Amino acid sequence: MPTKIEKDSVTGRETTGHEWDGLKELNTPLPKWWLYVFYLTIATSVLQFVLYPSFSYGPGYLHGVLGYTTRQEVDQDVAKIVAKRKADMDKIGTLSFAQIKADPKLLEVALVDGKQVFASNCQPCHGAGGGGNPGYPALAAGAWIWGGTLDAIQKTVTYGVRSDDPNARTSAMPAFGAGLLTQPQIQAVADYVWVTFYGNKADGRDVSEGAKVFNANCAVCHGVKGEGNKLMGAPRLASQVHLYGNTREAIMAQVMGPKMGVMPAWNTRLDPATIKAVTLYVHSLGGGE
Repeated sequence: MPTKIEKDSVTGRETTGHEWDGLKELNTPLPKWWLYVFYLTIATSVLQFVLYPSFSYGPGYLHGVLGYTTRQEVDQDVAKIVAKRKADMDKIGTLSFAQIKADPKLLEVALVDGKQVFASNCQPCHGAGGGGNPGYPALAAGAWIWGGTLDAIQKTVTYGVRSDDPNARTSAMPAFGAGLLTQPQIQAVADYVWVTFYGNKADGRDVSEGAKVFNANCAVCHGVKGEGNKLMGAPRLASQVHLYGNTREAIMAQVMGPKMGVMPAWNTRLDPATIKAVTLYVHSLGGGE
């Protein structure tokens, strides 16, 4: 059935013939200016599609007639950033820690760079934020084996621990289970350390014999009060942070056949300025002295 087209009595415009509940739709054309703008956008999009890079296909993409790319602009921006960073890092490399800390902007650059370097190189072992992992020191806990001052951290990062570098920090704990102590003596000293320094209840254990064994064999490095010795790399036993665990069994295992980790010398991979930056970041984690 053909639609009934008529004129609206109010506006005088023709209707489209559509009617809903007594409401008739007027046949009102779009404004010419709107149509011209719409046609212009279509023409512009087609032109842009032809001139500039558009969609990808298989191994490549449509480059466009002009061959335009933002890669050069990005490369230039990156080059500027690299140049700025180099200037700042060169400055960091020549200044002392005190001078760097006295310059807030330079310190910020060092900490940002140090955080990135730490995440790429140190975090797999020492954990995010220096939280540590079993066998890897917790840098944010303040339980420093070799010292937590900026200079001490810098030296450790630079030369490593038991690495191939001739200036590496080196320490060795005897394997007391290889005939130096008897099994009862090892059990006694483990009880003594576990109760006296780790803060556990004796539960009827007599630790006096363990105290004698400790003072005769261990105190020379770890200290009579378990305070450790950073010059020798002897860990502090009177602490809540322990490298290989807090159990009595872990103590016995370490006394019998000690584990001694290795940290690489980073001076072969990082330049002095970057080592300074990561040193400042590590020191800022909360455990620095």
